[in-house]
Amino acid sequence: MRTQVFSYDAWLFDLNGTMVDDMQYHVVAWSDMLNNVLGAGLSYEQVKAQMYGKNEELLVRVFGPDRFSSEEMLRYSMEKERRYQAAFLPRLQLIDGLASLLNAAQHAGIPMAIGSAANLFNIDFVLDNLQLRPYFKAIISAEDVAVSKPAPDTYLQCARALSVAPGRCLVFEDAPKGVEAAWKAGMDCLVLTTLHEKEEFSAYPNTIGFMNDYTGLLQAEQAPNK
Repeated sequence: MRTQVFSYDAWLFDLNGTMVDDMQYHVVAWSDMLNNVLGAGLSYEQVKAQMYGKNEELLVRVFGPDRFSSEEMLRYSMEKERRYQAAFLPRLQLIDGLASLLNAAQHAGIPMAIGSAANLFNIDFVLDNLQLRPYFKAIISAEDVAVSKPAPDTYLQCARALSVAPGRCLVFEDAPKGVEAAWKAGMDCLVLTTLHEKEEFSAYPNTIGFMNDYTGLLQAEQAPNK
């Protein structure tokens, strides 16, 4: 696959499912909270379909806007994250090939940002355990936008933070709603098929390629020195 990723002026990364292969752990943690704690009675596939946006947005989609107070939503959200982190920590690592790609981008002078619907509690969990902060000039989290993906706000804020035009940014994503957010922001997108199948992205013309991991990407590209 040749996508000329080094021809873009900036790279924007989703986090969960894109940098670390953890989305199954999020689905399981949410299934536990939604069904065993809150009594939603959802199937695995129904929970999987809700894996986008902020935690609070997910709770509103499932239960409606009047079920929980803000304090209750925060409490359930944080309990879900604690369950996810405890389960995933022993397996926490970058998706294969990503470490080399980040090093190559840094060497080539390509600025990078993280644009995630996760809260800072989860972003810090990944970045600090894997010592990734030096690679990223900006981090846009759930707390930084009024409305999360599939709205374009997250990725547009990333572009502004890097002082790069949206059309010159390449987004790395794993979820259809994330690709939709990139599309609405006017950005091309490379998709990691860690949780979703290729067919689920057919509606988005900004998808320029699919990968199981990052191992073949550098081999197909010539990383320039800037």
